Amino acid sequence: MKICVISFDFWGYDEHIVETLCRKGIDAHHIRMGSVTHSNFSERATNAVSKIFLNKNLKTEKRQKFVLESLEKLGHQDQILVLNPDTFDLSTLEKIREYSDRLITYLYDSLDRVPVEKEKLNLFDKILSFDIADVQKYNFEKLTNYIYLPHLCSKQQKPKMDLFYITSYDNKRVAFIKLLTKRLLEVNLKFQIIVIGKKGWKHQLKNIFIKVPENLHIIFSIKKISHKKLPEFYKNSRALLDLTRENQYGLSFRVFEAMALEKKIITDNEFIKNYDFYNPNNILVLNDTCSNLDKSFFEIPYEKISDEVYNYYTLNQWVERVFQLP
Repeated sequence: MKICVISFDFWGYDEHIVETLCRKGIDAHHIRMGSVTHSNFSERATNAVSKIFLNKNLKTEKRQKFVLESLEKLGHQDQILVLNPDTFDLSTLEKIREYSDRLITYLYDSLDRVPVEKEKLNLFDKILSFDIADVQKYNFEKLTNYIYLPHLCSKQQKPKMDLFYITSYDNKRVAFIKLLTKRLLEVNLKFQIIVIGKKGWKHQLKNIFIKVPENLHIIFSIKKISHKKLPEFYKNSRALLDLTRENQYGLSFRVFEAMALEKKIITDNEFIKNYDFYNPNNILVLNDTCSNLDKSFFEIPYEKISDEVYNYYTLNQWVERVFQLP
């Protein structure tokens, strides 16, 4: 069987799908659009001019061309999974469609946040979504993200921090982080929060000149931390924080990373209570003021999830469901 995964893969999660398929003896390939960038300053300058005066992104066109050229080399596929359908022109998706007997998409953003035109969605044989609201509204098939990390027992770890969080810059999240930081300091917890994104430069500058206590625990960075280095940060903390974006109702990868490493989860996502792995001793759903966050939550030992429930969310079972493997 030949399977191809096409995605931007900004954080590096999607490569695990292909690796899992290959271990099952499937001829699997990953076309990673994110690897396509401008070759030099001249290309960047030309693209900037094109976007301003022609409303045309040459880098987007370059990436779509790369996908089609890669598919031409790979040849016909039994199945193709597209993970970022919003990034493609309709004409490009139509050409991708010609290369496969079965075209699938998985939406790990809500349509409210990242709209995808109906004409594009109609090209897919199956539409899977992590977002509960979209599943109910559009009759998509529900599918969560997955556990891709190897399981590591909490007893084999010696965390020095109580809470760790890494996130891309988002106004809603940053506002809530400031509120949460105040509460974390009140209850005397050790924590580290890393916010990554170009919009964080103002905060970086402020941290240099103004020594506000809460800022000492929040790092604003423009440079992205390697996906492969993140587990080391996670292992050094008793709990992981997971904050939703606006109009997000699905579960992020942070939840499944926590499950793999037997870490507690602190989140503002009320929908997590509807899942079979929910346990109030392991998962704390914050209220609007964070006043329900208490040190006792960290002192109660992590309660192991049953093997049956845990295995359901592994990447191994995820690929079997998505690609209907025997």
